[in-house]
Amino acid sequence: MKYITTIDGKEFLIEIIDERHISVNGKTYDVDFEAVSGQPVYSLIVDGRSHEAYVQEGDDAWQVLLRGRLYPITVQDEREKRLRAAAGGGVAETGEFHLKAPMPGLVVSIPVEEGQQVTKGQVLIILESMKMQNELKSPRDGVINRIKVKAGESVEQKQPLLSVQ
Repeated sequence: MKYITTIDGKEFLIEIIDERHISVNGKTYDVDFEAVSGQPVYSLIVDGRSHEAYVQEGDDAWQVLLRGRLYPITVQDEREKRLRAAAGGGVAETGEFHLKAPMPGLVVSIPVEEGQQVTKGQVLIILESMKMQNELKSPRDGVINRIKVKAGESVEQKQPLLSVQ
């Protein structure tokens, strides 16, 4: 089965060849992907290079935190993409987006204010977890609607942090 994965507005064609191999846009990779202790933390080894990622299923996209950067990722199989295209549907960037904590941590800073205009990729919150500071960025342009946490506050995984309208 082939999957169309969208990351930062770019589409990638991913095919799972077998348990140890995937193809991304026609290039084959040797992979090992394992959950760590039943947590949303995964060990990913790609062609011998090790990565650690936090993976959380969101309301409308997967949230993947890799090397301190949060990526909203959508995944569709080929059939689903064809059906949506035929129906004229797509993911609209309207409505309210709720930024949730991808892992438990400490809010280090919030460099935005309620009512502030933000752009896609702008840092909304800096969250410290496991001694790493992670920049949580806006997935789209919008206005900060409501900030639900304060700097210095501890947060739990999936806890709503703020919303962008």
